[in-house]
Amino acid sequence: MTNAKILIADDDRNICELLRIYLEKEGYAVVLAENGEEALLKFDAEEPDILLLDVMMPRLDGWQVCRELRKKSDCPIIMITAKGETFDKVLGLELGADDYVVKPFEPKEIVARVKAVLRRTGKANTENEKKEVTYDKLTVNMTKYELKVDGKVVDTPPKELELLFHLASNPNRVYTRDQLLDEVWGFEYYGDSRTVDVHIKRLREKLEGVSEKWSLKTVWGVGYKFETKDD
Repeated sequence: MTNAKILIADDDRNICELLRIYLEKEGYAVVLAENGEEALLKFDAEEPDILLLDVMMPRLDGWQVCRELRKKSDCPIIMITAKGETFDKVLGLELGADDYVVKPFEPKEIVARVKAVLRRTGKANTENEKKEVTYDKLTVNMTKYELKVDGKVVDTPPKELELLFHLASNPNRVYTRDQLLDEVWGFEYYGDSRTVDVHIKRLREKLEGVSEKWSLKTVWGVGYKFETKDD
């Protein structure tokens, strides 16, 4: 269980409470703020590891809070907004936000994004967490988010890398598509397991014929596994 502290700044109490329930269930400590001014005060007092920041808030909006915090802190920030326009997303990222979620969202999606941002920024509680797997002509390093095939770095999107790491960390174990969606993506894709198939297909294109000692196998009617031929 992690013990990272999360500050949620949102004037919608229902959203705050819903997120608190899901995040505390994952072992996070949660602090709430109802407006931008309170968010800045709580940030200084509580020193959170990550901030979930709503854009439309009274007193100071999310953009203003983000601007102020970036003057003094590199704490990860995930912006939450009801607006889905590209302009807002670009503005948030330009101001220094690490990620961006549009309402309405699934709480499990927020949990997954929190975990991903904490991993990327090195703020996750990873003392006992394995960060690299190595096989013949294959290295998956989650500290650098890097895939090496036959000694060469292969450009790989983060989610493909996370999927490969998860399978390769548990060799010869068969996973259903739903298990992979839940454990790698962290939330349900509304029953659409094709996204797993697409990612597996792309990984196979990168890994085809690299080594005879391991392979990404389809277990027909069940799912997938990372099969190793030597223990």
